[in-house]
Amino acid sequence: MKTSIRISALAMAAAAPLLFSQELRAQQQPPQFPNMTFFITSSNPGKGADLGGLEGADKHCQTLAARHGAGGKTWRAYLSTQAESDKPAVNARDRIGKGPWYNAAGQQIAVNVDDLHSDKNKIDTETGLAENGRRIPSRLFVPNRHDILTGSTADGRAYPPGKDMTCGNWTKSGEGAAFVGHHDRMGLRDDAPSKSWNASHPSRGCSIEALRGSGGEGLIYCFAAN
Repeated sequence: MKTSIRISALAMAAAAPLLFSQELRAQQQPPQFPNMTFFITSSNPGKGADLGGLEGADKHCQTLAARHGAGGKTWRAYLSTQAESDKPAVNARDRIGKGPWYNAAGQQIAVNVDDLHSDKNKIDTETGLAENGRRIPSRLFVPNRHDILTGSTADGRAYPPGKDMTCGNWTKSGEGAAFVGHHDRMGLRDDAPSKSWNASHPSRGCSIEALRGSGGEGLIYCFAAN
């Protein structure tokens, strides 16, 4: 009996490091949200509003989604670009698919594109979650990070050429401006524009410091287009 007990104890001791290693790996594994089709990025790629154009912004969405189990979808950044001499404008609403869209918690954000651009959409402090399932700090927090880059009008379209509203179509990290929305729908004023999820006000500049100055972090909305 004593021999059997000693063997069992030795076996358990030998297995302990393996079990601990497996538990540690489970704890380190990022939370997985395979059914997620909408999120706000938890971080900026590192150059303020210079996202590497639409291609770089889409890649950022795709990378973050893949990290949390939703990389099998085609992700698009909700960003518009203004017309240039040789390039037509791109409307954010035209590049994100047809919907419906759900956040990491399984809450429906919008049924379709028209619903998204109406008062019926569900983007707010509670539902505007990052790809990791966490909330983005609203105006009630310090620091406040409710400014989300869009470069878009309230109906999801590009601004006319001329005045920069997209930080050089998402290639500038210095002078310029980009239109932003408030994911928490909060603002200093009580008028509707300051509380728009996608078209609240222009930024103070394109650098990460300038974006932080008005309550941002260079974050963007990401939607699964398929």
